[in-house]
Amino acid sequence: MRYRKLGSSDLEVSEISLGSWLTFSGGIESEQTRACTEAAFDAGINFFDTANVYGRGASETAWGEILSKHPRDSYILATKVMGQMSDDPADSGLAPSQIAKQIDASLARLQTDHVDLYQAHRFDVNVPIEDTIEAFKKVVEQGKARYLGFSEWTPEQIQAAIDIAGPDLFVSSQPQYSMLWRAPETEVFPLCAANGISQIVWSPLAQGVLSGKYLPGQPIPEGSRFASDTMNVSKDMLMREPILEAVQRLIPIADGAGLALPVMALAWVLRRSELASAITGASRPEQVHSNAAASGVELSDDVLAAIDETLGDVPVTGTTLAPNAHSGVKHRA
Repeated sequence: MRYRKLGSSDLEVSEISLGSWLTFSGGIESEQTRACTEAAFDAGINFFDTANVYGRGASETAWGEILSKHPRDSYILATKVMGQMSDDPADSGLAPSQIAKQIDASLARLQTDHVDLYQAHRFDVNVPIEDTIEAFKKVVEQGKARYLGFSEWTPEQIQAAIDIAGPDLFVSSQPQYSMLWRAPETEVFPLCAANGISQIVWSPLAQGVLSGKYLPGQPIPEGSRFASDTMNVSKDMLMREPILEAVQRLIPIADGAGLALPVMALAWVLRRSELASAITGASRPEQVHSNAAASGVELSDDVLAAIDETLGDVPVTGTTLAPNAHSGVKHRA
């Protein structure tokens, strides 16, 4: 496993990290969660990413029980705040009172006195950005988080935060990024790179589509993510025939490079120096080890060109897969 520096922080995170969005928040049993987490340690993964809203605390609780058995300095822990945490719509967002409430709740579930990275899960257009920044700064000042990050902020929102707080407040950006979703390359990557902010990308395997297991015109395999109501997210967006057909055309390219398709897909995102880590999910330990094998794999120019040629006519960029349509920034009056 290779490691990369996370932005302007002193954290060295594994190139492949373990996430808990759709699996550990209720998609799989607790023993599977434990087995996958232990497999991550075995594979050299030291970076674990979760969020308070995943299963409304279930993911944090699961990892709190498991990770507390490991020395605190043996792993880097990240969580997020923004999503609705109860049936009350007001129990969400990035208002200072909500951030203060949710960091304490997250730490209790995670059974730790601090997280290494605390992230804004999305941008809150209803709260003045100055208030959000001050609340996040307070979390760091209180020692409850070492560093700060954000997920799926637009270039306008990122620049607004930099203009107010400078480039050192946030050390990481967490956008969706894969062969099938390249939108961050245009503006987010260069803006963050110019300000010392690393990328931690989610869904680098396009929620399993880039595993190649979903075949055009064929039933969805039993036991797969898109066969589950619990873990069925973005099915209509990703399970399109042109996309599935293009993914099948990637398999011979991977074979020619001596790689499994998921390994090639992960190596493809890791080719970017802007990345610190690619967040992967897993429901079985062998998936963890397979994903970890992508660390250190370098794709030749011929392989990269073949990938681009194969995906060139596939509608893989645009607004349809964008998880955050908000672009406004609210300031104090």
